[in-house]
Formats: sequence, structure tokens, C-alpha cells
Amino acid sequence: MMRHAGEDWQSGVVSGDLMERSVRSVLLLGLLISSATAMANPAETPEARLAAAGYTLPAPPNPVATYVTSVRTGNLLFLSGHGECSEPFTRGKVGGDLTLEQGMRSAEKVGLCMLATIKAAVGELARVKRFVRILGMVQSTEDFKDHPKVVNGFSDLMVVAFGDAGRAARSAVGMQSLPSNIAVEIEATVELHDGA
Repeated sequence: MMRHAGEDWQSGVVSGDLMERSVRSVLLLGLLISSATAMANPAETPEARLAAAGYTLPAPPNPVATYVTSVRTGNLLFLSGHGECSEPFTRGKVGGDLTLEQGMRSAEKVGLCMLATIKAAVGELARVKRFVRILGMVQSTEDFKDHPKVVNGFSDLMVVAFGDAGRAARSAVGMQSLPSNIAVEIEATVELHDGA
């Protein structure tokens, strides 16, 4: 059978189209498989993300008065006000005794302490679905105005651990004093995954 030059050209175009579609399909399949593998990778746990960023969780704190460090009801975990977990605590007023940066670092240490409490309460941080509410209290001088920046030390840590699920509705307020002269105290509410 004799073919015309035009038929050869069309046949080449069809073969080229099929080849291009096949390559795209293989690339898409590879991308889907690698995404699924990354999502299932245990290195993507909050604990692993924290470790990769250089953080270590301390031992969870014990209550220092008549209260518990957390209460669970349904899928919500309410966390009592937390300070830093271990001595030496950051003490004094931000804007007076302490710089903004020292206040932020204290808030970050409070975050590590709270994560230790959450892990002790529910077994693993991957059970946290999202942070719902954060109240940050900063012992500060009367003229200090950067309370939200101080509490960012806490919130930024939660974003490292949980991504956008670490962002929450939040208040950051100044206090005349805090227990034991600590610089920062933070309480929070987190939502847990169903069945966690």
C-alpha cells in the first residue's frame, strides 16, 4: 500500500502527541507517588519538624498549685497557663529588665513547654488538628507596646511544628506582674483529630 507524504506527517504528529501524553502521564504519576510518600513519611511529624529546626522538647511541667496542666473535653484540649519548663526562667519586665528579643525567646521556651504538655496528654503531636485559641500574657513596663511581637516567639514555633494549623485566634496583653516574676505566660486551646 502506498502512503502519501501528508499521511506520514500526520502519523508522526499522532505518534508525537501520544508520546507527549505518555510522558506527561508518567511525570504526573511520579509526582503523585512522591507527594503521597512525603505525606506518609514519618519524618514529617511535628516532632521531626521541630528536631530538624534544632528544637528539643523538655520534660512536661508539673502543676505548682491546685490545678492540672491540661483538660480534654471531646476533641478540645484546654491548656493551663504555661511558663518556661525549667530553670533558669526568664524573669522580669519586657521593656525594662528584658529586651524584646529576650521576651520573644521566653515565649518560644513557653511554647516548647506547652508542646511537652500536649505530647504527654495525647501521646504524639500529630494528634493535634489545629491551634484554636492563644492567650499570651507578657509582664512588661507601662510604656511597652510590642506584646504581639513577644508572643510571636510562641506562635512562630507552632507554625514550625504544625504549619498553618499552628496559627490561631490570639490575644497578646501586658501584665503588671506574673507568678514568680516570669516574663511570659501563655494558655491555649487546641483541637485534636477525630479518634485521637
